[in-house]
Amino acid sequence: MTTLTFDSLNPATGEVVGSHPKQSADAVREAVGRAEQAATWWAGLAPTERRRRLLDYKAVLTQHLKELSGLVHDETGKPVGDATLEIVLAITHLDWAARNAVKVLGRRRVSTGMIGLNLAATLEYLPLGVVGVIGPWNYPVFTPMGSIAYALAAGNAVVFKPSELTPGVGVRLAELFAESVPEQPVFQTVTGLGETGALLAKDPRVKKVAFTGSTATAKRVMAACAENLTPIVAECGGKDAFIVDADADLKAAADACLWGAMSNAGQTCVGVERVYVVDAVYETFMRELSDRVATVKAGEDYGPITMPGQLDIIRRHIDDATKSGKVVTGGPDSVRAPYVDPVIIEDVPEDSPAVREETFGPTITVRRTRDAQQALELANASAYGLAGTIFSGNARRAMELARLMRTGMTAVNSVISFAGVPALPFGGIGDSGFGRIHGADGLREFARPKAISRQRFAMPGMNLTSFSRGPADLERLIRLVTFLHGRRKR
Repeated sequence: MTTLTFDSLNPATGEVVGSHPKQSADAVREAVGRAEQAATWWAGLAPTERRRRLLDYKAVLTQHLKELSGLVHDETGKPVGDATLEIVLAITHLDWAARNAVKVLGRRRVSTGMIGLNLAATLEYLPLGVVGVIGPWNYPVFTPMGSIAYALAAGNAVVFKPSELTPGVGVRLAELFAESVPEQPVFQTVTGLGETGALLAKDPRVKKVAFTGSTATAKRVMAACAENLTPIVAECGGKDAFIVDADADLKAAADACLWGAMSNAGQTCVGVERVYVVDAVYETFMRELSDRVATVKAGEDYGPITMPGQLDIIRRHIDDATKSGKVVTGGPDSVRAPYVDPVIIEDVPEDSPAVREETFGPTITVRRTRDAQQALELANASAYGLAGTIFSGNARRAMELARLMRTGMTAVNSVISFAGVPALPFGGIGDSGFGRIHGADGLREFARPKAISRQRFAMPGMNLTSFSRGPADLERLIRLVTFLHGRRKR
C-alpha cells in the first residue's frame, strides 16, 4: 500500500525541505496505542529516573542546537539567530519542568481543620496517561515544548502532531528524545494535515489535548474532543497592546515596541499589534519609533510570512487601515510575497480589522491617548486577552496598570519577557483561549489531583457519618461550629 506524503517548503525560496507521510487513521491509532503502553512504564518510573532522562534530553537538544536552528530556519524562514533563541528558551523550560516536577506534583499533607481533627489528608498530582499535542508553525520548538516538556515531566506519554508547515522539526524533536529514552516510545510524532490532528483529538485513549493555533481552529479541536469529554488546553491568538506612559523611557520603549512587533515577521501570538501612547510624549515617541523602523529590513532582520494564506489577511488589514489612518511607514505596497515590509499606521479607528482582528504580520497601529487610564481601557476593549506591555517610569503605576490589563501575561518595561521565565504560567483569556503551560500551573495542567483522607482515630462523642448518630452528636457539632465560626466580624 502506497503511503501518501506531503512536502515541507522553505517559505523564502519555495525549495523542498523534506517529505513526510500523511499518516493514516490506523497509523495514528497505532501511535496512541504504543503511547498508552509507554505511559504506564513512564509513570511507573521513580520520579528521579524521569528527571534524569529529561535532563539528559535537555543535554541532547543543546548538543544539536545548531542543527535544530538550521532546520527551524529552513522550514519557517526565520533568521537562524531567532531560531536559536526560541530553542534556548525551550531548553530552559525543559530544565525547569524536570527539576521542579516532584516539588509541585508530589504528595503532601494538607490541614484537615477542626472538624476533621481525627483525619489525615494528602494531596498529590498523578499522570493523566497519553497527552496529545497539536503544535503551531511560528515557533515550532518553543511553543509545543511548553506542553511536551511539562506533560513528560508530569509522567505522561506524548503524541505530537506538528504543523504541516514544520513537520521536520517535530520529527527531529522526537528522534532526539529517543536517544535519552530508548526503552519505550514515550514521545512520538505523527505527521499529516489537519485531519491527522483531528484523529489524535478524537482518540478516546488521549486523556488531554494541548492545542496552539487560531481561535477558529481551537473551536474545531474542542468539538472533536467533546466526543469523549477530553479536556483541552488552548493557546489561541492575540491582539496585544503596548502602552507608553508619560514618564516612560521613550528610547527603550520604541526599541522594545519595534522588536515586539516586527521580530519573526510579526508572526508571534504575544507580539505587539496595537500601540497606545499618552499624549504628552506622543510626538517624541513617534520620532524614536520612525527613526528605528527605517533601519529594519524584511529578509534581513526578519524572515518571510511562513503561511502563504496569511498574506491575504495582512493585505486586507493594511488596505482598510490606510483608508482612514495616517501612514507612518509602509502601506499596501509593503506586501511583496513572501515578505512584508514594516508597516506603521496612526489614527486607525478602533473598530477597524487592523485593530480588532489578529493580523500576524509586521504591522502596528498607533493611537494617541489622553492618559494611561484611557490607554488601558482601549487595550482591554478586545475579545482577545493573551498578553501586553506597559512602559512607565513609575513602578507602582506600571504594576497597577499591568494587574488591570485583561490578559494572562503582562511585561513591564520589557517586551515578551514573561516567556523567558519558566516559573511563570503562559496562557490567555477570552478568544485567546484557556488553560496554562509553563510553571507550576503548567505541570498541574497535565496531571490529575488525587485527594486522600484517612481516619486516624474515631472521634469520641461525635459520630456524624452514621445512622447511629443521635441528637447529642448534632448538639455537640452545633456548639463546635458556633465557637469556630459564629462570631461576626465588625
